[in-house]
Amino acid sequence: MANQRQRSAAKRNVKKAQEGAKRKQTLKNLPSSTRTALGKEGAKVRSGADKSRQEYYEDAKRLGIEGRSKMGKAELKRAVQRRSR
Repeated sequence: MANQRQRSAAKRNVKKAQEGAKRKQTLKNLPSSTRTALGKEGAKVRSGADKSRQEYYEDAKRLGIEGRSKMGKAELKRAVQRRSR
């Protein structure tokens, strides 16, 4: 789970990378693993995801939500939130 300090650092890193890409298009020259890591970091910040798919799956299992094994992370998150209300 990312805390507030980590999220703000990740946002700064993503913004820096985007600015660099606009100026020099350096992102396309970075190694694939770095691009992947930046993308995952940015996606996590945008979504505010604190849990993994497996954690949402376990919550869905505990709540008895049917069809959970075929659901993706977003679907599990919505189903868990709906059931938890």
